[in-house]
Amino acid sequence: MSGRPTFREALRFWLKLGCISFGGPAGQIAIMHTELVDRKRWIDEERFLHALNFCMLLPGPEATQLATYCGWRLHGIRGGLVAGGLFVLPSALLLWGLSWLYAAHGNAPLVAAIFTGLKPAVTAIVAAAVIRIGRRSLRGPFSWALAAGAFGAIYFLRIPFPVVVLTALGAGFIVRRKPAGAGAIDQTDRSDQSDRSDLTRSVVPSALTIALIGIALWFAPVALAALWQGWDGTLAQEGFFFSKAAMVTFGGAYAVLPYVGQQAVDHFAWLSAPQMLDGLGLAETTPGPLIMVVQFVGFLGAWNHPGNLSPLLAGTLGAAITTWTTFVPCFLWIFLGAPHLEWLRGIKQLNAALAAVTAAVVGVVLNLAVWFGLHVFLPVAGGVDWFAVVVAVAAFAAMQWAKVGIVPIVAGAGLVGLLTGLV
Repeated sequence: MSGRPTFREALRFWLKLGCISFGGPAGQIAIMHTELVDRKRWIDEERFLHALNFCMLLPGPEATQLATYCGWRLHGIRGGLVAGGLFVLPSALLLWGLSWLYAAHGNAPLVAAIFTGLKPAVTAIVAAAVIRIGRRSLRGPFSWALAAGAFGAIYFLRIPFPVVVLTALGAGFIVRRKPAGAGAIDQTDRSDQSDRSDLTRSVVPSALTIALIGIALWFAPVALAALWQGWDGTLAQEGFFFSKAAMVTFGGAYAVLPYVGQQAVDHFAWLSAPQMLDGLGLAETTPGPLIMVVQFVGFLGAWNHPGNLSPLLAGTLGAAITTWTTFVPCFLWIFLGAPHLEWLRGIKQLNAALAAVTAAVVGVVLNLAVWFGLHVFLPVAGGVDWFAVVVAVAAFAAMQWAKVGIVPIVAGAGLVGLLTGLV
């Protein structure tokens, strides 16, 4: 690793990264690897890959957490706060503006026409995600059974997403645990147990302090919203709900969206299923993590239920509390876990259990694709929207065989919808 950058140099880089981080987590991680490892050589290859594996074990967006870890590695907690914050902030500001335009002018004919093209494209993107995640995760009968079981549990039995995640976690731990007497760690792990014990003892006080401060910051806005509007108020409900979602967001945004959609649409009635699709389309066009779509949900939920506030102020506060409770946990997980990185990665049973969750996520994302497809292709009982079918098939083919990126797909589908509306 070359010389460590100054804080100002790192600050400029994290701001640039937040503005150009298109392409989903794979593209964002590739950008960080190219810049941090290959070009600037601020992080060495082994540490970067170890950190990536660690972040993939955590709930929440792995690219955001990887940026936070790299910032922490370079400049401690303030570096992690800046890196993770700037990775999210440009996307949050842009999506806030797009959410306002959508809420205020979404019924305009030309705007509606654009989203007519976006909805089937987003459905195709989610279908492609099922294949991509499945190829990486389904390796054997056990993982296939978990994926099928997760799909059936959510689609047919309406079992909540957190229950599915916890069940898969337990099944992976039980089925893949080592035989009695085999030991929980391998020879390499045993050789440095004493080092890890020393490390653990040395960081417990600071870890406790970080946990207390992080949890207080995490839930402070939720408590303030509850004191202001009551626990039944939209802002408090959003803060509490997205705090729960942040703790079970394994497998990326597509995995948690069925849970968010089910609750936001069917239980809380914050928005409709077509609006949920529109929000995902907007999130696909912005830099930063795709999980930012929850900010759109929070904005529209508060906009549609403003109480005594103006819709814009309510929507802004809803977007803010949703984004806060979604991303503050990411910083907490990194600052608590980063000092124990090697130790956590060495727990084989934990890795096996979380691999089972990843397999179950395939079924969860398949449920999302089916849910979106039914709302897009069958908007009216007994009728098929053939325009949506054609756009979705074309978008899927462009991604799978022509290797077209997501942003051009979304932009092209929106243009097709606009031209169709003009015609």
